[in-house]
This record gives sequence, structure tokens and C-alpha cells, in this order.
Amino acid sequence: MAEEPPRYTAYSYLNPGADFRSFELAPEFGRVAAYQAGLTEAQEQRAGRLLRDSIVISLHDHPVRFPLRMEETPDYYRTGRQHAAYAGLAASGMTVVFDNMMDGTACVTGHAPWRWDDIITDLGMRQADAAHASGVMVVRTVADIDEAHRSGRVGLVFGLEAATPIENEIDRLDVLYGLGIRQIGIAYSDANALGSGLAEATDGGLTALGRRAVRRMNQLGLAIDVSHSSDRTALDVCEQSDQPVLMTHAGARAVWGIPRMKPDSVLRAIAETGGVIGMSAAPHTTLSAAHPRHSIESVMDHFRYCADLVGLGDEIGSVEVGKRADLLVHDHNPLTDFKLLYGTGAMRLNDETRKTEWHHALRYTIKEGVIYDTEELLADVRALVVKSFTEAPAGA
Repeated sequence: MAEEPPRYTAYSYLNPGADFRSFELAPEFGRVAAYQAGLTEAQEQRAGRLLRDSIVISLHDHPVRFPLRMEETPDYYRTGRQHAAYAGLAASGMTVVFDNMMDGTACVTGHAPWRWDDIITDLGMRQADAAHASGVMVVRTVADIDEAHRSGRVGLVFGLEAATPIENEIDRLDVLYGLGIRQIGIAYSDANALGSGLAEATDGGLTALGRRAVRRMNQLGLAIDVSHSSDRTALDVCEQSDQPVLMTHAGARAVWGIPRMKPDSVLRAIAETGGVIGMSAAPHTTLSAAHPRHSIESVMDHFRYCADLVGLGDEIGSVEVGKRADLLVHDHNPLTDFKLLYGTGAMRLNDETRKTEWHHALRYTIKEGVIYDTEELLADVRALVVKSFTEAPAGA
């Protein structure tokens, strides 16, 4: 039997040490113990089936490796080359990952975050590397998601958590779209020319430039994320946008009262746009009074609250989304699909013409950071199974 060729590792089309500075990187597997949910055999089989048969999309990730010695991270970033965790992605069970790259840590040429040249360098480097990796593909359209699922590759949707790099130049949104960005935030905690972030003492909401930017994002087909925006900015975006709005990674402030979480008013506003609410799983975010030590249980406390608040069926709050174009419809339960249609000036969730073949897709995953192996993602699915959430029957 012929030996399998060695698995591609980041930038291995070059010679480490000669073409770029190399670092000893953290391992992709075995960093944490597997989560034990205490499932019955039937529940375990169901969890495995959901993961195996579904199109699984993570709305927010940074699927890369860091130096084993974290103090080397600034020098690592200076190379402009974050190393994607290709082995971890291949074993993760994910179909598509929204990859937010270095984001505000892309300090390639200086010490300040969100510089335009640094963001473009990061985006170009990552795509040059991905072009040489057979196990991944860059997703720019819904057809690409289909192809990733069909071919067994992991699709990467490149995004940014803030539009800060555009400064006051609206046309830079077109440039980012042309270079592959398909999801973008308004502000990352600190205010920028578009609006206030959640760390500001005074919440000024969207600026006039921000309103113009939202319109351009809608025209381009850029999915808008309000995870790190202030409350007023998030509400203004939902009012201004004529396309669904995403909260890719946050939680409910009523469950854990910190600014990083969203109040009921914002959660309802996102639902009323037909958008998608994604749960963060960063250790300092989705805690709860019942589970003050971070765990899947604490994340599920936020999920359950949001589900009770805005609903999971055809009606979200008081808005019957089935009567509105380009919104979330046929949404029986959390184990259903969401689709992003880019490139037509619109973003559609759950395209009516294709909903049957997407019916079993997971609407979200409650995971943030690097997915190292299938056990970690399977733990998320187990958490849903043990809480007795049900998927819709095949062919429904």
C-alpha cells in the first residue's frame, strides 16, 4: 500500500527559516480533555449522526495556531503569517468556518490595531496559503458551501470584526468585498468613524457615515455583525439595514450582566431583521448565575434564554418572518439551516428553493476559537441532545 502524502501545513509551499521566520507552534490536538456529557447510547448515536450528516457552520472563529511560547506572539504577527490549523479543521466536523483572521491584532507594520495595510496583508497571506491547502476552500457564494460539503473540504468565509480599517472611505468596503471579505462588524469595542463600540462611556450609535456604510454593505452583500458594537449602534444597524443582521458571538445580558452581552432590545431587534443570533463560548463571556464557572452548561443558559425570548419557530417575537422576503423561514428548531447568499446585493437565510436539502444543517455552533478536534464540536452537539432539542424529520 502506498504511503499517504504528508498533510499540508501552513505555508509549507515555502521553506521555513529561509523564506520566513518559523516558530514552535502550539499543538492542534490534545490540549484539553474531551467533554463527557453522560449520554445514553441512543443519545450518543444521535449526536454523532447530527454532526456527520449536517452542514455545520461556525459563525465566528479564529482557526489558527499560536506560538507555544505566547510571548513570541508579537514577533509572530510581524511576519504577517498566521498559521491556519489545517489538521484541526480537517478533524473538526465543520463544514464552514467564518474566519476572522488576525483582526485587531494584525500589527504587522506597527503597534496600532486595524491598519488598512496590515489587514490587507493578513487577508492576502491567508488566501495565498489556503490556495495551496487541498483540505480547505474559500467560500464566497452559497454554491461554494454546497461544494465544500460535497467535496469534504472545510469552507472558510473570511470576515472582520470591525470596519475600522476603512476609516472614512466607503469604497474600501468594495475593495474588501472584492478581496473576499463576506462578513464585517461595525465597531470592535472602541468607537470608530462608523459608530460606537461597547466599551465607550457614551453611546453615540451609528454616525452618518455609519448609516451610509450599512447601506453599502447591504448593496454589496456583506453580512453585518454587531457582536462588539454598542447597544445603540446595534439597534441603529437593525433599523437601517434592509437585510438580516448577525450577532455572531455574544450572549444575553439578562443572564450575565456585562456590556459584552446584549440586552433584550438588541436580541429582539436582530430577530426582527430575520438575522441569526450566535452564542459566544469565550471563557470570560457567556457565564450565568447558575453556572458562574464557564462551561457548555453556562453557554446553554444563554441559548435557552434567547430561544425563549425570540423563539425558534416560524414566528420570532411578534414578527411572522414567513411573510417577509429574504428572512428566516421554515425554522422549526435550533437544528436547522441558515444560508448566506452573497453577490446579488442581498443576503438570504434559508432559501426557499433549496430548504429541503439544507433541512438538517446546524443553524449555529456554540464555539469560539480554534476547533481542535471532533470531540470538541461533538460536545456542543451533545449539549443540545441532552437538553432534548429535536431536529425536524427528513423531507419536512
